[in-house]
This record gives sequence, C-alpha cells and structure tokens, in this order.
Amino acid sequence: MDILSQLNSAVEFIEEHIDDDMALADVASATSYSPYHFGRFFYYITDMPLSEYIRKRKLSLAALKLQSGDGKVIDLAVMYGYESADSFTRAFVKQHGITPSAARKKGASLTIFPPLTFQIKIEGVRAMNCRIEEKEAFEVFGIERFFSDDELSRVSDFWAECEKSGDYGRLYKAAGARRLKDGKHCINSIHGYHEMKDGRLPYMICAKKMLGNDATGFKTVQVPKAAWAVFKSDKTDKPGVEISSLFSRAYSEWLPASGYNRASGPEMEIYYTDTDGKHFEEVWIPVKKM
Repeated sequence: MDILSQLNSAVEFIEEHIDDDMALADVASATSYSPYHFGRFFYYITDMPLSEYIRKRKLSLAALKLQSGDGKVIDLAVMYGYESADSFTRAFVKQHGITPSAARKKGASLTIFPPLTFQIKIEGVRAMNCRIEEKEAFEVFGIERFFSDDELSRVSDFWAECEKSGDYGRLYKAAGARRLKDGKHCINSIHGYHEMKDGRLPYMICAKKMLGNDATGFKTVQVPKAAWAVFKSDKTDKPGVEISSLFSRAYSEWLPASGYNRASGPEMEIYYTDTDGKHFEEVWIPVKKM
C-alpha cells in the first residue's frame, strides 16, 4: 500500500475512533509505519502535528453538536477528552473565536475542519533536484534533544541555544574545525536514529566521526548502510529556511509517484556554502524500491 493510501486509512481510523483518547501509536497502527515515521509523514504533508489535527476535528464536531442542540457543554467536554468544562471552553474559544454557549445561537460563525483526504495534487511544473545515493554505514556524534510532535517548530531554538551555550563551538572543535572540500559544513543534523515509545523525535546536531575525532561528552550514533533520496534546495541567503519545504515536497510530491517507499532509518539535513557565499541545503531520506 502506498503512502497516500495509508494516510487515508489513518484518517478513517481517526474518524471511527474520534470519541476515544487516541495517541500517535493508535493511529499509526492503521498503517504499516511505526508511530515515529507516521508522525513525520503526517507533519510534513499537512504542516501540522497529528495531535493538533485530532484536536481540530474533535472541536469541529463538538461545535456542530452544539449548533444542533445535541449535548451539554460538560458532556461534550468529557466526550472529547477534556478534564473540565473550563478547559474545553478555552480550547473551543481558541479555535472558533466564540464560547460554546455562543455557538448555540443561530447564525454563529464557526471554524470547522473537515476530515482530510490525501491525493496526488498536480500543480504547475516545479522541478525537484533529487538524486539516489548509496552510502556505507558510518558514525556521527553530537548534541541530542528530544521533541514531541507539537514541538518541531522549536528545533531552530535548539540550534540557537547550542550556539549561545558554547556547545556548538565545542562540537565544531571536536570535529576538527574544518569545512569540507565540497563546501559542505562538518556540522549537520540527523533525526529519527532510534524510535521512542512515546513517539518523540530524537534530534542531533552532529558531525561525521572521523579518525582522530574526540567524541567524549557527545552522543554517538551508528548510521546503517542505506540508499538515500537526496533533495537539494535552491540557493538561499538564509540557512535553514528550505529544510521544512524540502521534506514536505519529498513526502507529498516525490515519494507517492517515485516507485520508492520510505525505508527504516534516520533522516539527515546537510548544509553547505558555494564560493559566492550562497547557502544550499539537502535533506536525506532512506528509501527502498517498491
């Protein structure tokens, strides 16, 4: 089953269990993917965490029930997983801009999110710079942090914190304080190198371990031999701005029509600069032939 079919199966599962307390692992069970990989697919294709989508659907259905006069506020709060009428009301106002009581009034304006449907979308021709590259196993070391599916926007803050604290400088020095001959930085990032039971993302600002590197005090990870789909950005003056877009297009545009499936293993982000000082970025996704 291709990725789009599995995403649609997951949405059907959510609708069938919308009154239940669903976790990422529950929804992923409707697919052949692990909770981690499914969470990544969903985030990059929809630009929102799965938990946010489920919350929006629950609050949409609650609003429709209120407008039809079906149910008390406290009953709906319990039905859709809120601990109290107050917490339900706060979430309701955040999405709809009005209180549950106001939503009962005729003509009330509501923000309704219908169930998602995934399909290949054909737009204007927009080239993707992609290549398949095979690499032998290698080792990286670096600074690790874990992110839940609704904290992924904080990754850039993690980089800033590491630079401010001096951890980035320590890693750069341990890596040999070098820039590679092809212009690539020796400091990059890798994530998803092991799967967390709670669905969190292990993320590491890292360097490839070379002979003579002192990795003392850093997390070390073995990256297995794999075939990688590599997507390269256009030139940009601002490092880091293209990464999310590259992942999103890779999963939503390239992967469904490529003849490849996402393989197990981590993803990588590579950064480098040409002789004109322009920045490029690459995302590396492990793949296998269908």
